[in-house]
Amino acid sequence: MKRVNSTPRPGWQAFAESVGFNFHTFDGEPYWDESAYYQFSLQQIEHDLEQPTEELHQMALDLVADIVTSEQQLQQLAIPEQFWQAVRDSWQSQQPHLYGRMDFSYNGSGPAKLLELNYDTPTSLYETGFFQWVWLEDQLMRGALPQGADQFNSLQDKLQQAFAELNLAQPFYFASVADSTEDRGTVDYLMDIALQAGVNCRYIQLEQLGDIDGQLVDLDGFPIQGLFKLYPWEFMLQEEFASTVISSQTQFIEPLWKCLLSNKGILPMLWQKYQGHPNLLPTFFDDGSTLKHGWVRKPLFSREGANIELVTNSGKLFKQDGPYTDSGYIRQELAPLPKFADSYALIGSWVVGDSAAGICIREDNSLITKDSSRFLPHIILD
Repeated sequence: MKRVNSTPRPGWQAFAESVGFNFHTFDGEPYWDESAYYQFSLQQIEHDLEQPTEELHQMALDLVADIVTSEQQLQQLAIPEQFWQAVRDSWQSQQPHLYGRMDFSYNGSGPAKLLELNYDTPTSLYETGFFQWVWLEDQLMRGALPQGADQFNSLQDKLQQAFAELNLAQPFYFASVADSTEDRGTVDYLMDIALQAGVNCRYIQLEQLGDIDGQLVDLDGFPIQGLFKLYPWEFMLQEEFASTVISSQTQFIEPLWKCLLSNKGILPMLWQKYQGHPNLLPTFFDDGSTLKHGWVRKPLFSREGANIELVTNSGKLFKQDGPYTDSGYIRQELAPLPKFADSYALIGSWVVGDSAAGICIREDNSLITKDSSRFLPHIILD
């Protein structure tokens, strides 16, 4: 694994905007960054990332079966009691799931260490599945990459296959919050893939969801039989229409049981059940005591590095503010992100259905990866 400097393609920004990538730059700072790329060997991809991703995914699914029958564990995950049965039903009725992303600390050797699961509303989807693949093809055509360079990236193909195979209600709605360009871009990308798979798709802003007689409805009052919502379950269950979520006949993607796996509390539960697994870090529910050096403290519910507190082995503190202050915390042994040049690199590994589907790389000048962290493409080359 190495970081290789690269010359950006001329006019890539205009091309990005022409294909709907309108969030390639945030506040004048690059989000998409092709001034460098990461290079992996096939052995690193297949043995150190792809295989552990599928193994950890199955371990997480096996854990769901335990959690839904344990009031103690549901309480530890801060799932509101009035939704316990609905979570249980969603799992026991085998409601299907679509995708997720694991985040790893990996430096090219030794086991990749699982940092967290993003299994409800993971983003960076369009950048991974489409834009970095186009970058690879363009750079090969230009001779800017060695011939034979490949990429671990079957994300778009596997999503299309999943949409074709899932028994989805028709029409199937896709929702995101109104004021997020990134979320809308992600949802539009998924809608386009679903359309190619033959799904009858409609978009609705999350704020436009209605409630008639305990059923979710669209702006015209028609029942929403199927809904992909790029909005966290822990937020959904706090909305005024939360009870409607339970009473409605809507098929949700992701299903309600996914709220268990998107919760940071899944990490200490994985460690408790599979203690010593080479890809897991010692992780525990935080009791509020002073953390020793070499730990990371994370809220049960947080995203994009918000409200994370990290203490290095030497005692240096890194802390990221944020809005997620109303839940419990976990603490996890520190597996520092590897540093390349002046940046720390985080690897996201995608799962579609139950199969590993590709990786993405995020870079930051801090050990904490945030929403402002840069996205860099990658290649496989032996």
